[in-house]
Amino acid sequence: MCRNIKTLYNFDPPATDEEVEAAALQFVRKLSGFNSPSKANEEVFQQAVLEVTQAARKLMDSLVTNADPRNREVEMEKARARNVKRFGG
Repeated sequence: MCRNIKTLYNFDPPATDEEVEAAALQFVRKLSGFNSPSKANEEVFQQAVLEVTQAARKLMDSLVTNADPRNREVEMEKARARNVKRFGG
């Protein structure tokens, strides 16, 4: 599951709220072991996703860097090249 969590900081354009929430959801899924929680756990699961989303956004808004923002297309191409090297093409 955690392989789906992507680096979101220092990109141009910046990460959207939807991307941050998706990463938070993956994180909570990994911690809880639930891909989809039971009805008994649904409320606390969703609350955890909300709180992790807020903490992640606060972190990303607080970080500082002198590095130039990364380009999403360039980073996707690098990832494709790593996958070809790792799994073959």
